[in-house]
Amino acid sequence: MSRPGQVLVAAVERERRQVLVDLVALTKPRVVVMVLVTTLVGYHAGLTGPADWVRVVHLVLGTLLAAAGTLALNQYLEREVDGLMERTRTRPLPDGRLQPLEALLFGATLALAGVAYLAAFVTLGSAAVTGVIAALYLFAYTPLKVRTPLCTIVGAVPGALPPVAGWVAGREDVGVGAWVLFGIMFLWQLPHTLAIARLYRDDYARAGVRVLPVLDGEDGRSTERQIVGACAALLAVSLLPTLIGLAGPVYFVGALVLGIGLLALGARQAVAPSGATARRLMFASLLYLPALLALLALDKVRG
Repeated sequence: MSRPGQVLVAAVERERRQVLVDLVALTKPRVVVMVLVTTLVGYHAGLTGPADWVRVVHLVLGTLLAAAGTLALNQYLEREVDGLMERTRTRPLPDGRLQPLEALLFGATLALAGVAYLAAFVTLGSAAVTGVIAALYLFAYTPLKVRTPLCTIVGAVPGALPPVAGWVAGREDVGVGAWVLFGIMFLWQLPHTLAIARLYRDDYARAGVRVLPVLDGEDGRSTERQIVGACAALLAVSLLPTLIGLAGPVYFVGALVLGIGLLALGARQAVAPSGATARRLMFASLLYLPALLALLALDKVRG
């Protein structure tokens, strides 16, 4: 092959690799991992006998496809807003590395394939919950972000449903335990997302995203009240798995310690709000959730 031909082939290969990297970035891999983890914890918590490992593999694959597709479609819908914010303007769509139609077809294919896969190989219930997650995330939460600060509460609903989908896959019903897991995930998202919104308030304001800290102004009184209230509610709800017989005393003690720690950081943010305290709260919430879920998985009461 001639030298110019080699250069052309190398350029095409580089472009293909970049497209692949951008398509993966479109799916927000870190969020997908969190969805998978919370789904599997829900499955494990709902089990009344030994795990069906074939079903677990199918659950992972279907959830992976559905979550990746939903998040890609979210980036498609938010491409103009993302282009206005410093923290998101280099994403593949606002930066022009992918075309909107490519993202739309890619995301829709993955999301539909994921829901169909779950229906075929796991349970119709888990597929239905996953479909509800995608619909709420794309058609309720996403458009509300530029309309009302209630978007945070609305968005916490699809964010809290993955463990319910896992529970249904493991137990084929929706019991009290599933709703306790939903409550934990729902309440955890409030201080987490409000801390992020407080950190990037100016960026959100520039893009017209109407999260509470943008409308709350510099003093942030409503934001801080919601953070403290959510942390306190999360502390109480996080103890319920032991009280309903889903987890043991080790989990109870761990959840109590973790909850008090997160509440203390939330209270500190309320008393002396700043970028530093909001950042600490955000990182603490990122550590809190996997620690709590690990305790639940390890100290689950069988039967």
